[in-house]
Amino acid sequence: MNNLDVRGMACPLPVVQVKRALEAAQGAELRVLLDDGAPRENVKRFAQGRGYRVQEEQLEGGFAFTITGPGTPTAREAAPAAAVAAGPTVMLIGSDRMGDGPEDLGRLLMKNFIMTLLDLSELPDRIFFVNTGVLLAVEGSEVVETLNELGNRGVEVLSCGICLDFFKKKESLAAGGVTNMFTIAETMLNARLVLRP
Repeated sequence: MNNLDVRGMACPLPVVQVKRALEAAQGAELRVLLDDGAPRENVKRFAQGRGYRVQEEQLEGGFAFTITGPGTPTAREAAPAAAVAAGPTVMLIGSDRMGDGPEDLGRLLMKNFIMTLLDLSELPDRIFFVNTGVLLAVEGSEVVETLNELGNRGVEVLSCGICLDFFKKKESLAAGGVTNMFTIAETMLNARLVLRP
């Protein structure tokens, strides 16, 4: 069994280190020591998303994962370039405002844009919120209800964990889930289309 300690590492390093270790392990078991919170959630989602089994053990001051199984290649690794063109439609929202004009107008435009998505016949597969965009997915945002409805319609709504921590809003997340920069970058590279309002 191979061992890896990613405690104390900032996002997205725990996921990146686990990815490298799994590739090097070539099917051997991997035991990972990691912190609770975003590292635990992100590594678990990453491993399970690739077909690995994750056995979790709580330790004093953190967690240990035993990761086993063959794993499956990512869409980019497994499919020819033509198949990548059939990937997801991704929307990246990097601000709580739209455009470069007055702040109040920008916030109104972004609110109206997100609410308008419910009236469209074609929706994005995933919406990533980064930077001040995460403020749209927390308690008190005027579009939380809309984002939850988009989630009910199959849109994956995900906010950057580092950004939520920066604004001290992780506990206030009211729509969707938390993600990391590795997942955002990988999804965008495999996307059929990336949109930025």
